[in-house]
Amino acid sequence: MTTCVVVVGKMNILPEKTLWTFVLQLSCVLLTLKATVTVGSPVLLNLPSTPETSAETFLEKYGYLEEESHQHNDTEVNTALREFQWLTHLPVTGRLDSDTRHQMAEPRCGVRDYRGQQAWAQKVNGIFHGGLTKPNSGQRLRRKRHSQLGERWHKRHLTYQVVNWPGHLPRGQVALAVRTAFQLWSNVSALAFREVTQGSADIRLAFYEGDHNDGMGNAFDGPGGALAHAFFPCRGEAHFDMAERWTLNGYKGHNLFMVIAHEVGHTLGLEHSPVRHALMSPYYKKLGKATVLSWDDITAVQQLYGKPESGQVIQLPGQVFSSALRDWELSEGGTWKPDSTPPPYCRGFFDALTMDQDGTSLVFRGGLFWTVSPGGKTSSPLPLQNRWPGLPLAIEAAAYSQMDNKFYFFKGRRVWRYSSSGVDPGFPLRSSELGLPGHPDQAFYYPRLGHLVVFKGQLYFVLNLGTLRPEPYYPRSLDDWRGVPRGTNGAVSHPDGQVYFFKERHYWRFDPEKVQVTGEGMWDTELEWAGCLGTHHRGNNIL
Repeated sequence: MTTCVVVVGKMNILPEKTLWTFVLQLSCVLLTLKATVTVGSPVLLNLPSTPETSAETFLEKYGYLEEESHQHNDTEVNTALREFQWLTHLPVTGRLDSDTRHQMAEPRCGVRDYRGQQAWAQKVNGIFHGGLTKPNSGQRLRRKRHSQLGERWHKRHLTYQVVNWPGHLPRGQVALAVRTAFQLWSNVSALAFREVTQGSADIRLAFYEGDHNDGMGNAFDGPGGALAHAFFPCRGEAHFDMAERWTLNGYKGHNLFMVIAHEVGHTLGLEHSPVRHALMSPYYKKLGKATVLSWDDITAVQQLYGKPESGQVIQLPGQVFSSALRDWELSEGGTWKPDSTPPPYCRGFFDALTMDQDGTSLVFRGGLFWTVSPGGKTSSPLPLQNRWPGLPLAIEAAAYSQMDNKFYFFKGRRVWRYSSSGVDPGFPLRSSELGLPGHPDQAFYYPRLGHLVVFKGQLYFVLNLGTLRPEPYYPRSLDDWRGVPRGTNGAVSHPDGQVYFFKERHYWRFDPEKVQVTGEGMWDTELEWAGCLGTHHRGNNIL
């Protein structure tokens, strides 16, 4: 098997034809490299990598095609595509169209998708009319290869253990996410969970990178792709890709709480669900305000373990978890004091940053922000709402404009503008009203143009702050910014005349006169005005 290729969603601003040309070229390269180390796939080694062979590899990996044979006829591939399209709510055509390729490239769980339309119909019929019929021979064949499927724990009180922790998230936050993920399932079933820190446990959660002795089919593939995978009872293990940018409380990246809750479902014996809003749907879902579990999630776990002993099903809305994390962050984050340990953002994990007219840096993370003087003196963390009332948590980009002395904040598809007196009348505005994209990577004021510059994917946009309209002839390619890598998540125009771009703990210094990058390094150990000078941190690449 080979690892599926994931295209970062931020690239979808390209024209569809151009985007998918790039996707398919990248798929060809990566899948060919993967095939050279995969046992049992000699036929693939002799085939040119094409969109069709890449799709077949994906369909084999996730259980839609049999792996025993690497040559599939058109009927088999058509049937497999139809099953995949049905599960992912695409038009069921059996053709490998652009929508299908795009869906295959989305971040997802690494566990296979087992049940097809007929098996699902039988399940629903059993729920509402009593009695579950056996799947036909087609479903039995696909289930046979994984005898764990359909098994369950034969006890109601289970223990769990976190084997190791992601390096860039506070352990207290991760522990809260794990505890809440298990509580989701105990609230709607007869199960009870207890954490153990030593000895054996029924369910073990661990973070790994790449090949971690689970077999080549389960080797992690870096950022994107398969985010995590788990094993059905009674192995009871869930593994998470350490290379992902795991986030909590709305930061950029993949919400670890949602992925943990999904993988815990697998450790309890639950399969992937075709219900669009189900937690057990195979593809990654963001944390929202609504309830996390769907009716199908609840029905599935109750079929295995029964209803809560109290008889009362408690649904946990996503906003409850978000509020709990915010409270934790404001209480625990507020315990950090200047001149003690380095501020948390020095690990390279922040939402946005900007610099005001005095050369003071402002670094944003979740519901907090820090100020750093030009000399590198860092403040205590301050609540975002204290200075910018009404601003949402976990903003995606921030920029201070030297032209009008205003702060511009971006999140989702909205833009906020603040003066010293508060949010300006008429704001927030939709980003589309300003001719800007939603979910930008970063934004900064560029004195050379006298306008605001917004990066998104492979393009950049220029906003005229006088008219609040986009400048003509934009967006343009990031190639104009020679040497600036894609995926940066912060930039500032510094008083020294240079523009500094940030990604993880790295920075690039851009010279507007030469129109290219003239230097790069580690900002936490080289830039005094970042507030981390003299400290060294070992961290994961999280962007």
